[in-house]
Amino acid sequence: MKKLLISSLLLIGFSLNVQATEMFKLSSQCEPEAMNMIKCKLSDGVSSDDAIESMKLRANFLNFKLVGHMPLSEQVVSMGGKSNRMEIFQFCDAMIAAQMVRHSMAFAGYLPCRISLVEDDAGQAWLITLNMDSTMSDASLPKELQGLGMKVRNNIYSIMSAGAEGDL
Repeated sequence: MKKLLISSLLLIGFSLNVQATEMFKLSSQCEPEAMNMIKCKLSDGVSSDDAIESMKLRANFLNFKLVGHMPLSEQVVSMGGKSNRMEIFQFCDAMIAAQMVRHSMAFAGYLPCRISLVEDDAGQAWLITLNMDSTMSDASLPKELQGLGMKVRNNIYSIMSAGAEGDL
């Protein structure tokens, strides 16, 4: 039984560890959005809290750190306003970030990678992030940094897809 569990975890780990040169495919719940963004509708039965927990678990599994959390809707309410749920989660691999910024300080403007959870007026929750495909194609990265950029893209998309689907 123990061997089966370990084998299963290794298989899951292998399937999630997409090669840096391969493109991680986003969940079918995701679609391009205006202003160079991607949004993912949470699957039926996946609550906002489930999505957040799934994103944290997937990030931890991928060795991406949750370096910030901003519960913006709570701030709005504390100031006397009204707001649907709106939270921003910031993820980062500090070693990759340092290499990218060393190449070009302009990358600092993208740090850390953000995924926002926003509930619309109908109560539907969405995850929203930067369309990294557009960003990657616009960046003039040397070959040694292209793989690292793809790794960040794949990991953020994997974290977002896990949230949308309520997966690990």
